[in-house]
Amino acid sequence: MPAFDPSAALRRIRRTADLSQRELAQRVGTSKTAIARIECGRGQLDVGLLIRAAALAGLRLALLDESGQEVPVMNPDAVRDRRGRRFPAHLDTMLSEERWWRWDIRRDREQPSYTFDRRSPARRQAARPAADRPDDHLLQQHGDAPWERAAAKRAEARSRSAEDRQRRWEASRLLPLDDGWSCSCAPACDELGDWSANRVHSDNCPCRCDLG
Repeated sequence: MPAFDPSAALRRIRRTADLSQRELAQRVGTSKTAIARIECGRGQLDVGLLIRAAALAGLRLALLDESGQEVPVMNPDAVRDRRGRRFPAHLDTMLSEERWWRWDIRRDREQPSYTFDRRSPARRQAARPAADRPDDHLLQQHGDAPWERAAAKRAEARSRSAEDRQRRWEASRLLPLDDGWSCSCAPACDELGDWSANRVHSDNCPCRCDLG
C-alpha cells in the first residue's frame, strides 16, 4: 500500500468537505498558515487536528493491514491494574490465578485480579508466534476477583460431589434384587394373560407364581 501522505490527506479532506484553507483552519482551531504549510509539506500534521478535520468531511482515521483490511484499535474497556492503569499493550494479560505462585511467596501483598508476564522480545517471540497472539487484552468479567474465583471453585466442587452422590444413589435403585427365585412360567402363560390383576397360568405351568 502507498505510504500515508499527510499533505494529500488534508487536501482530500478539504475537497470532500468543500472548505477553503481559511475555513478549515477556523473549524479545527488553527491558522490558515499552518494549513498551508502542511499542504506544502513544510509543516507537521498533528493527529488531533487530522481527526477533527476528517470529521468535518464525514471521514475517520483507521489502521489498515497489508491487505487493506481495517484493524480495530485496542479496547478501551480492557482490564487495568488496581491503580486504574492500562497494562503494557505488547504483553498478554491473564487472570492472576494463572501465576498464583507470585503471591504465594508474597503473603504481605494482596493478590490482584489480573496480571501479565514481563518478558524480553526474544522470549516473547520464542514463546509464541504473532499469529497465535490474542488480538486484545482481557475484558473485565464479573467474578474475576481471586476470592470470587475461589468461592466459585468450591461451589463447583460441592455441586459435582452432590451430582456424583445422586448418580450413585440412582444406580443403586436400578440394581436387580437377587432373592434366589426366578419365574419359570411357560410361554403359554403369557398368551393366556388378560391384563388384569390376576395372573393366569396354563394347566401344565411348573411355576404358577403369584397364585395364592
